[in-house]
Amino acid sequence: MNISVNQPDWDFIATSPSLMLSSLTHMGLIEITGEQCRSFINGQVTTDMMSLTADQWKWGAHCDPKGKMLASFRMFMRDGSPFMLLPKSTLSLDLPQLQKYAVFNKVELTDISNDYQIIGIAGTEAQAFVTEHFGDVSQELNIVDRGVIIRDCDRFIVIIYPADAEAFINQSEQTLFDASAWQALEIKAGYPNIDATHSGEYVAQMCNLQAINGISFTKGCYMGQETIARMKYRGGNKRALYILTGTTCKTINTDTKLEIALEDGFRRGGNIIECVQYRNKVLLTAVLPNDTENTALLRVAEDESSQLSIIELPYSLVDA
Repeated sequence: MNISVNQPDWDFIATSPSLMLSSLTHMGLIEITGEQCRSFINGQVTTDMMSLTADQWKWGAHCDPKGKMLASFRMFMRDGSPFMLLPKSTLSLDLPQLQKYAVFNKVELTDISNDYQIIGIAGTEAQAFVTEHFGDVSQELNIVDRGVIIRDCDRFIVIIYPADAEAFINQSEQTLFDASAWQALEIKAGYPNIDATHSGEYVAQMCNLQAINGISFTKGCYMGQETIARMKYRGGNKRALYILTGTTCKTINTDTKLEIALEDGFRRGGNIIECVQYRNKVLLTAVLPNDTENTALLRVAEDESSQLSIIELPYSLVDA
């Protein structure tokens, strides 16, 4: 496939163009097929798969028996089969875990990431642009010829075959950027895109899954349910996902540690979940103590000149 992908040459942390297309090469796709595919995955993930309709998508998580998230994802159905859209780094860890239980059911799980091109489209002109090229995209999940389009408020995730993607990009004559500009929008949305670094580290509520309708507390049993339900009904969760922005002279990633200012100086503050960087500017999501005030001062560890501040979440930290 001959599609040119470019790095943004503008400050994508502070600015977003009226129309932006990003190649989401960091994202992967799992397809679940077989006679028991829907009931099987319903017993594994926090999403209520039995109530998920053909025009919906939902956030969800797959947890270990102790309730720690192995992966977070967007989940949808097509032609009776569930699909999971998630970072490739966690896909490679999570798929074998799901397959361990699949052998006891009439179901097959397949990494189909290489079968599709995933493109994120955003901006004030995004809806008109997507409608022009694909038709009506008013539903949360829109089935199109040889693919699907996820609508997330005013953003769209187009999942189509590579040859169709190449024709679409060439016809539209739009510049295709790498994933960083799209990730900036995911971070600003307060979304919990867990990568391999933190797989198996946090209970779902520690990454705000309950606030974005990513946990069903009324469905049947699923992996890790006891811990997740205990946190809801008995309390005890002491962490949450926050959005931070600021500056640093270091190149950061999800291994980079954060420090928070206390009365006696800076102390270890939390872990980065997803991050983007434009020169010395950074934007990130991080898991911090959930009593952290929005006025708290933070910095990147081993960079005393770094300054990070908290951006208010676009949602409330209560059950959706």
